[in-house]
Amino acid sequence: MPTETVNEIDWRHGAAYIDGNFMPLKDAKIPVTDFGYRRSDVTYDVVGVYYGFFFRLDDHIRRFRTSMNKLRMHPNESDEQIAEILHELVKRTGMREAYVAMDCLRGRPPAGKPLHPAYSRNYLVCFVMPWVWVFSEEQQARGVHAIIAKTPRIPSESVDPTVKNFHWGDLTKANFEAFDQGAETAILLDQDGNVTEGPGFNVFMVNGSVVTSSDHGALEGITRESVRDLCGELGLQFESGAIPRAEIENAEEVFFSTTAGGIMPVSRLGKRILGNDRPGPISQKLRNAFWEKRRNGWLGTQVYK
Repeated sequence: MPTETVNEIDWRHGAAYIDGNFMPLKDAKIPVTDFGYRRSDVTYDVVGVYYGFFFRLDDHIRRFRTSMNKLRMHPNESDEQIAEILHELVKRTGMREAYVAMDCLRGRPPAGKPLHPAYSRNYLVCFVMPWVWVFSEEQQARGVHAIIAKTPRIPSESVDPTVKNFHWGDLTKANFEAFDQGAETAILLDQDGNVTEGPGFNVFMVNGSVVTSSDHGALEGITRESVRDLCGELGLQFESGAIPRAEIENAEEVFFSTTAGGIMPVSRLGKRILGNDRPGPISQKLRNAFWEKRRNGWLGTQVYK
């Protein structure tokens, strides 16, 4: 750490924690030879802070730990210590709206050991930066423009989608497909033509009072679980199951969910315009309820002062 005290360092633009040390975000660096960088051998999670509250912090840390265990990663920090680190990072920045990431990276085996991940040390990287919207507030207000990508999602047998990972080759390719067609994002299908997820979000369709989300090939989203909870409160039926392409293309409404955006309605899907080119009533009702409850501290953990 620099010789300055915590109070003398400018934390306003972000803060980071790497392998036991706190630092301003601009000073955060990892070795370029580590497997975390060279091989995308990383798992991560992201929790949002809004209105001065973490949203479902324990759930995010629990999912992060599950992902680490599945990848046989075991950093030194306990779940309780990870929570304390995240609180401390946000506290140092003074942010009330923040994007808060926790990563576990696999390092490189020490000299003399086989070049195999089993011999690599794992370590924790956390950072805080100003809140990031996956889609701008303007895009959400008029509805996101999406396509169904030709690029299929990486098979679950190859990369477990329930483990957050950096294997974004298919998602990035799909995003460029959308860009080339004048859209903003894409929905990816599996090899059988069923909906999986999009680049960083879960996908839902609405027909009548039934809200349906894919039950396979996608991250088990924390915000997705919040959608399930809200449907129960609002008298809507929530279902999870296979969603063939034809069903999502003909749905009355489509929306997405993610940490960095909450519930995000879709107004265009390919060449089809949904809901008079505006968010559908159910999508908008869920979105409004989500943020109203968040404003009132729903499932929130206040940042330590």
